[in-house]
Amino acid sequence: MAVDARTKEKARRFRELALESVLVLPNAWDAASAAVIAEAGARAIATSSAAMAWSLGRGDGQKMSREEMARAAARVVAAVELPVTVDAEAGYGPTEEDAVATATAVIAAGAIGLNLEDSTVPRGPLFTVERQSARIRAARAAAVEAGLPELVINARTDVYLSQTGAAEYRLGEALDRAVAYAEAGADSFFVPALLDLDTLRELAEASPLPLNALAMPGGPSVAELAQAGVRRISLGAGVARAAYSAAREAALELLNEGTFKGLEGTLEASHLNSLFS
Repeated sequence: MAVDARTKEKARRFRELALESVLVLPNAWDAASAAVIAEAGARAIATSSAAMAWSLGRGDGQKMSREEMARAAARVVAAVELPVTVDAEAGYGPTEEDAVATATAVIAAGAIGLNLEDSTVPRGPLFTVERQSARIRAARAAAVEAGLPELVINARTDVYLSQTGAAEYRLGEALDRAVAYAEAGADSFFVPALLDLDTLRELAEASPLPLNALAMPGGPSVAELAQAGVRRISLGAGVARAAYSAAREAALELLNEGTFKGLEGTLEASHLNSLFS
C-alpha cells in the first residue's frame, strides 16, 4: 500500500498537536459533521464509532462491519484537510489478524490514527493484557508494512467502563495495561468512564502514555481534566446524540404543535453547501 506524503504529514502534525497542548476532539460521524467541526476550529477530527454506526442504521458495539467503518472513515477524511483518527472499536474481531486488517483498512481510508479497545464484547470481559498487547503489536506492524509507521494508536482500556474487578484494584489494573500497551507500541491511553480527578491525576502521573479522557455533561471541564494531567479529551458520541436529540425535538414540535421554532438559528443550507464547494 502506498501512503502519500500528505497523509504522512497529517500524521506528523497530529503527533505534534498532542505534544503542544491538550488536544480537544469533538467527534464526527460523517462528512458534514466533520466539516462543521473543522469550521468551528478543531485542529483534528476524531470519529465516534457509535455515531457512525447509527448513521449507517446499525447499533453500537461492532454492529457495523470493518468495511462499512472504512468507507465511512474515508468520507470523513475526504471532507476535511485536518488529520482524522478513527474509532475502530475492538478491531472487528478478536485476533491479531483482525487487528492487522483493521489498521490496514484505516490507513487505506486516509486516516492517521485509530482507537483499539480491549473489550472482548461491549461492556464485557476484557482481553488479557498479553492478548491485547499482541493485538496492538500486530496493528503497529501492519502500519509499518502499509507505509505509515507514524500511525497513532490510541489504546483504549475498558477497566472502568466495564467495572472490571473490585473498585480498589482498577487503578492498578489500568496502570498495568498502560505499561504493557506502551511496550506493545501504543501512543496514548484512553480510559472512558473514569472521571474522578484524583484518580485521573494519579494515573496520568504514573502512565508511560499520554492519557485520553472522555468528557461528558456533569463531569469535569476541559480545564479541570487538563489540570489533572489529561492530554487528549474527546466527546465520544455526545455531539451526535445532541444532533439526533435536536432532530427528535424538532419533529415532536412539528407533529404535536404544528410549529417549528426549534429550527430557528440553525445553519443555513447555503452555508452547509459552501463547506463542500
